[in-house]
Amino acid sequence: MQSSDEVLDAALDAPDRSISHSTRVGGKEVGGQVQAWTVERAYSTDLPEAMRAVSGSASAQLEIQLGGTDGVPAPQLYSAWAGRATGDAVRPGQSVVHAAGVGERTLPAFRGTVRSRTAASGSDTVTVQALDGAERLRGPAALPRPYHGFYYGQPVATATWCVDELLRQGDIHSCPPPRAPSVSNDTSKQFTVLYASLHGGFNASYGQPETLPSPSAYDWIRDGAPYEMALRPKAAGLAVSWMPRSRFVVQGKVFQAECWVNTALAKDSLVELTLVFDRSAGASGYYKGTFDISTGIIRIEAGKTGGAAWYFQWTFSKLAALRGAWHIGFAVDTRAAASGGGVLATVKPRLTAPDGEYIAGTPNTYVDASAAQPASELQRVDLKTDMPVECLQVTDQSWPDLDSYTRNEWEQTGRWAKGAVLDGAGVPLFDVPKIAGSQWDAITEIARATLSTAEFDEQGIFRWKGPGRFASVPAEPDVTVTTRRSIAALTVGEEIDACRNYCEQPYQDWSGIGAVAGDAVPDTSIRQIGAGQIVEVTYALAEDECDIGPLQIDDDAAPITGHRVRFGSAATGGTSVKGSVTVSARHEGPYYIVRFINYGTATVWTVTKDGKPSVQIIPIKRGADPRQRTWAWWNTTSQYYYGKQQYQAPASEWVQSATAASDLSHAMLDAGRFPVPVLGEVEVLHDPRIQLGDAVRVIDSAGARLNTLAWVVGSKVTCQAGAAPQQTLTLRGTAYNGVPLDSGLTPDAPVDPRYGTQRTYSQVTAQYTTLDALTVTKISYRELVDTPGGVQ
Repeated sequence: MQSSDEVLDAALDAPDRSISHSTRVGGKEVGGQVQAWTVERAYSTDLPEAMRAVSGSASAQLEIQLGGTDGVPAPQLYSAWAGRATGDAVRPGQSVVHAAGVGERTLPAFRGTVRSRTAASGSDTVTVQALDGAERLRGPAALPRPYHGFYYGQPVATATWCVDELLRQGDIHSCPPPRAPSVSNDTSKQFTVLYASLHGGFNASYGQPETLPSPSAYDWIRDGAPYEMALRPKAAGLAVSWMPRSRFVVQGKVFQAECWVNTALAKDSLVELTLVFDRSAGASGYYKGTFDISTGIIRIEAGKTGGAAWYFQWTFSKLAALRGAWHIGFAVDTRAAASGGGVLATVKPRLTAPDGEYIAGTPNTYVDASAAQPASELQRVDLKTDMPVECLQVTDQSWPDLDSYTRNEWEQTGRWAKGAVLDGAGVPLFDVPKIAGSQWDAITEIARATLSTAEFDEQGIFRWKGPGRFASVPAEPDVTVTTRRSIAALTVGEEIDACRNYCEQPYQDWSGIGAVAGDAVPDTSIRQIGAGQIVEVTYALAEDECDIGPLQIDDDAAPITGHRVRFGSAATGGTSVKGSVTVSARHEGPYYIVRFINYGTATVWTVTKDGKPSVQIIPIKRGADPRQRTWAWWNTTSQYYYGKQQYQAPASEWVQSATAASDLSHAMLDAGRFPVPVLGEVEVLHDPRIQLGDAVRVIDSAGARLNTLAWVVGSKVTCQAGAAPQQTLTLRGTAYNGVPLDSGLTPDAPVDPRYGTQRTYSQVTAQYTTLDALTVTKISYRELVDTPGGVQ
């Protein structure tokens, strides 16, 4: 139910009503010109077609009929050929907001964009049709498809994560978005090198998982998540790592790592964020931020992996004292001139407390040689956590310096608004399926495959609800409608087609499926990259190849094979160059694009030591196709009364485990093992509070004599100017009307019991040898056939 107040509640309960509405197009109020309006909503993906109570559109639709104003007819103002000064208010794609209510109160009824406008020539009417936020998701759908899920035999994402990622691509966010997702030719601008929402998966919007924990070590939570969903360890010390999409060089940068945590749900006291940099000869260095909520101490350490290190620490008593959702992170400034041992960075922690206070530590600069980082590139990002984590990201070129960085920049103030609410993480994925079409097409496909619903509510908020949506019935209804006052018409229906008591869900079995390297793709040219220059190499990905990260940077001290590039100081080979060129990778359409940015002062070449092209791309793909299996649930009691009624869900790449298949087939059985009554064409007094998914108690004291709970699965409101709105609900019962008793009934058998027992022609001729002998008996035809052996 939408939120209400005492004034609106009283107006809805009053004997007489004063109807009100408000309509804005392009932000301009035109409510006084509205001649009629209709809003229609319905679920279209909650259940398979056979079991659904109503077949509607997943997108809410608004139709308004606009009249003219100040003596100017509507077609002159708003038709496709009207002047832009007035016509742009209802152009396709323009914003539309509609509210309706009673008396002095209105509630949101629709928020979306114009789909079409039609001007009736010679009239004073322009009809405008609009769709909800689904229109914002018409961009091409694309999902990261890492190989790490089947490589490790661990889930890498869930269907919920995929939906969240598709929403983000349409600028609909459920948590703080990537700071700088776009690729720019301005190398001084911010650039997101890793962004992992952790909304039901380790898959990253930018970057890729590197190592994955066992599902037994964590779960995904919504209650207590800083924004929407978080990774919660089941024990202290949960470790995960990612490879960035850009292996940026360590020197000459300001970069930062950050995430959100809930310290109130900690298993222990630590969170560690580590940026690992690849040095020469197989060595690596790191910057690590450690946040200790037991003492309030933050430590930022720099050093060599497995070797010497140095650290600074800050103490913030509030971190230890105040439990809740904290925004934590640290920044590193490596713009200082490098000495023989490398660059000595300046580091600084940043925090936002649960009460909104922004806390920034005083910057400190390393002076000890053990903290120096020689020429190297970002190789990996590690997370180790004792508490729930959400929205992990790493940003290159995060700010020109450390001192002028503002709180508004840290919090991305004014840059985003929360526009989505998710359900729990369901349907784990070892491999992210290939998708096509628009983002809304892909979300709809996922919803149908997982018995979920995708909708934009009256306020424009996207809501994703999984297959457990109807599993629990509330103790109290959201609203009660009665024939005594609210209901003008009511139709109750029940049909055998809605009964499904043997439900099958096919699924893909990924056990034992590993990753294999595809055919190597060597570059055919040696690329020259001047100081400050950008060079890109494009490769077309095959259909069966997964996403791969940036090339590894080779050096002469410890040559590597596989997915790699070597930068030489001369076109003929020269010496290997480390820490001068940032190597990035991205996918655009069917292409894998490698991007080189030379931050050094000298030209380098992509060349091997012996003078050949050094770029070698190694694609990764699955070693075999998963096996197709099926899981089934059935109900013998239902089969006794209704016979066997089968439903086999379509095979889908989105169902990749027996557990998921079992859950889905059982959800189908719960919904369809007995025909659930449908209350259709329920005409009620308009109540703007009612939303899809609400539980309504229907009391009919005049006709069907029923008193039952039902879910709202469809709603249509129509209003003509000067008249009261008419609201028609489609309701699906929360339960069936018990197991059939058939009391006092003896159902007839499906086959006529007399069939096969009637007298045959040979039996008749044997008893009556002549026609006269039969005629004299005066027996009827029915007696002759039905009485074997003749009349006694």
